[in-house]
Amino acid sequence: MPRIDQSRPFLPLSIAVLTVSDTRALEEDRSGATLAELLTAAGHKLGARAIVPDDKEAIAAKVRGLVDDPAIDIVITTGGTGFTGRDVTPEAVEPLFDKRMEGFSTVFHQLSLAKIGTSTIQSRATAGLAKTTFVFVLPGSPGACRDAWEGILATQLDYRHRPCNFVEIMPRLDEHLRREAG
Repeated sequence: MPRIDQSRPFLPLSIAVLTVSDTRALEEDRSGATLAELLTAAGHKLGARAIVPDDKEAIAAKVRGLVDDPAIDIVITTGGTGFTGRDVTPEAVEPLFDKRMEGFSTVFHQLSLAKIGTSTIQSRATAGLAKTTFVFVLPGSPGACRDAWEGILATQLDYRHRPCNFVEIMPRLDEHLRREAG
């Protein structure tokens, strides 16, 4: 059964929050604020927080910069996962993935289905590994951000979570890069 192993230490991560929006300023960004509050309340560090416009190249450049920053462990984006003409976050971010995390979208939609019913199909939430950084692409609503954090990320980003979690495999995420260089 899933559980928190109290004999293991909590290992805080540096998490960047990137909001994708043409219409919000930082002080109006409820989704980014929700994520920042949740991750810091859990004991993690807000490594960066920014807003980028709904522009494929701008989003990709910002995420690439965060992935390349050795001080950032995790990137979470919020916004731009729908189907309107301006929703391009998955198209911008997925090409950066070395490995896709198919299960994230599946579990996110299961959680979301219980809360908002079939409206969950209007989200293209996704996740993957870019170099050695986990990147999570969430919808732009505070509720969806809270659901993803509380239902998936809070435990998977906690080293104490059993039977397994992302934190314990982070030291080995560069194995494919080292193998290719060798």
